[in-house]
Amino acid sequence: MLSSAPSGIYGVMAEFDTPTELVQATNAAAAQGYHKMDAYSPFPIEELNHPLHLHRNKLPLIVLIGGIIGGLTGFLLQWYITVYNFPTNIGGRPLFSWPMYIVITFELTVLFASIAATFGLLGLCGFPLPYHPVFNVPRFSLATRNGFFLCIEADDPLFDLDKTKSFLNGLDPKEVSEVAN
Repeated sequence: MLSSAPSGIYGVMAEFDTPTELVQATNAAAAQGYHKMDAYSPFPIEELNHPLHLHRNKLPLIVLIGGIIGGLTGFLLQWYITVYNFPTNIGGRPLFSWPMYIVITFELTVLFASIAATFGLLGLCGFPLPYHPVFNVPRFSLATRNGFFLCIEADDPLFDLDKTKSFLNGLDPKEVSEVAN
């Protein structure tokens, strides 16, 4: 089913009084089949992770890949220099003496992993994002104090403006608003 949202609409947002109501509404929306939605509250609510699909975190994999690339870079760079590019036999030691590579390999592993963590987090969070359409809803300023909001986005395959509004109204919210782009 294609989305039938008018152009210029980001989604529909409902405001709730308590975090329990927000969790129940989010679970109901997920059970209804909505996938493209987000919840906003003044504090983290762990029960929202599963219905919002936040439990699938890609950041550890990005950090692991960055660390592996850093470790391989450090090790192969030292091998290339000491064995291939500038072989120097000092004191009868072998050209490929891997124990001396450990320190630089470790340091580049940590460096690349931390850089991957920084840019991976920024990329996954969508930063820098100087503006978001939910700020067009006047009551959304309460999300940092005592408001609990659920926004179903117009990109969702099940989104129909009238049906989504009536669905959210059926969850007994304080207010339902259209979110303009």
